[in-house]
Amino acid sequence: MTDTTIVAMTEVTKAYGELRALDAVSLTVAAGEWVAIVGPSGSGKTTLMNIVGCLDRPTDGTVLLGGVDVTRCAAAELTQVRREQVGLVFQRFHLIPHLNALENVMVAQYYHSLPDEAEAMAALTKVGLAGRAHHLPSQLSGGEQQRVCIARALINDPALVLADEPTGNLDAANAQAVMRLFRELHEQGTTLMVVTHDPKVAALSEREIVLDHGRIEREEFHVQS
Repeated sequence: MTDTTIVAMTEVTKAYGELRALDAVSLTVAAGEWVAIVGPSGSGKTTLMNIVGCLDRPTDGTVLLGGVDVTRCAAAELTQVRREQVGLVFQRFHLIPHLNALENVMVAQYYHSLPDEAEAMAALTKVGLAGRAHHLPSQLSGGEQQRVCIARALINDPALVLADEPTGNLDAANAQAVMRLFRELHEQGTTLMVVTHDPKVAALSEREIVLDHGRIEREEFHVQS
């Protein structure tokens, strides 16, 4: 593992009885890289993402996240690593319905350190939602809600942003807006791992990891213009 490696997975297996959702997967992700994880349903994409995001533990193998072996962390340590190292963006937005956009971003600060309204507003401004800061989730479009989620994921300056089907619940126009934002984040040096079934989204990445039956079937590299 080098100083620029954010994720290092070595022979990672996740078994549920006889079923191996991941089967001896080894993968590294460098700082600033954009990696897409693709494959058919049941191929292990979300399992891989959950393990990298410290939401689940492997049955076997090791996972280093920012140099920390998270497979050896106690539950409290694992929560701390996730809070400090990872920003999560989900297909379902998981916004708190009775809090406005600004407050939803500040919740992530509360669990990390201290809420800072100015910082939260700056994060919403970065995703183009300064004018919607005081709207409830129910008053926002799907694309706007997803951008709140991205602001929330970025607020604590994580080493890695993980996105699981971030455009899955969006129409074409909103999906394009979210992916434009991801391109901007990547250009600014953000490290991205994006699970997607959409080939257009995957094509925006630098490297595409194709999973099948819990194994890496192949890797494809993209040259962006």
